[in-house]
Amino acid sequence: MAPKVSVIVPIYKVEKYIHQCVKSIVNQTYPNLEIILVNDGSPDHCGKIAEQYAEQDNRVTVIHKENGGLSDARNAGTKYVTGEYTLFVDSDDWLALDMIEKLVNISLTYQADVVQSAFYYAFEQYLLFDHRYFSKTAPPLILDNQSLMFELVTNEKVKNFAWGKLYKSRLIQDIPFKKGVLFEDVFWAHQVMQRVNTYVLLHEPYVYYRQRSDSIVATYTPRNLDILKGLIERHFFIEKHYKDLTNDSYKMIFKTSLQHYYLLLANWNKDRGGIYRKEIQSYIRKNYTNIKRAVESDKQLSKQLFLFSFHPCLNMIFILLRKVLRKLRVIPQPVVLEKISF
Repeated sequence: MAPKVSVIVPIYKVEKYIHQCVKSIVNQTYPNLEIILVNDGSPDHCGKIAEQYAEQDNRVTVIHKENGGLSDARNAGTKYVTGEYTLFVDSDDWLALDMIEKLVNISLTYQADVVQSAFYYAFEQYLLFDHRYFSKTAPPLILDNQSLMFELVTNEKVKNFAWGKLYKSRLIQDIPFKKGVLFEDVFWAHQVMQRVNTYVLLHEPYVYYRQRSDSIVATYTPRNLDILKGLIERHFFIEKHYKDLTNDSYKMIFKTSLQHYYLLLANWNKDRGGIYRKEIQSYIRKNYTNIKRAVESDKQLSKQLFLFSFHPCLNMIFILLRKVLRKLRVIPQPVVLEKISF
């Protein structure tokens, strides 16, 4: 008999999107599913809609709980898992109808602990596919544990997202998501991946990752700095278990620090007095020697570190100048996104 797949869908304030998401799961070509819909205290009609699916399909189980956030909802769903495999789906995304069948077959073929699907960025009128690291026609990429951790730390081929990956359930059931933080996947993924022997990366996109209309600049708050806290927490883990990836970890922390410093600057009214920006500057100063060593082979990052350490605004001018030169085509702009209209 085909192995059972448990699909966990945390639900909160997604009444506009929930039908597209759940239909893409119940209509999968792979039938042996356990679909766990976790209503995380959603104030709209999501709970009622979830119950309607449970009435129509005996594979669907609905859990109703007080609002506790995405981590708490995923943790609640994990307690109900009885399948050999687990798949997390965000309730505003949707899946290609043959996704689970494809991922299970790949896992069985390669004896993989985790299988990752590529994904589309799904906007209202079109899709974007990022082919910096993926060619849709490329064969599956097989990673051992060391290669996997490198890709996870560099956040290139292997993203920190929990979704879009089919996990052997035994890998994850005793590793809960950290509650009360944003970017909870960053705190979680490395703990799971340490247990993986074989990881298969598929280049075909089977997940549609919905992009909301609000920009990150407009919606940014200091809570978004949780991602930096997660990367720094992960860094201690990397130093202990994967010492040869320490420089890669510092490099990722530095790149992320720059992004968030300028997002805070763009939202100066949410960081009056520059408290959070000073925290970022303090971390970079304290770890300057290590970061410098980590980025020395990257000319652009080395320049940015030098300018930032002298004065953050100098680095901002450098970044803006590069953008202007790209628009003037003095510096070539790499084409990395394929646009597909609906």
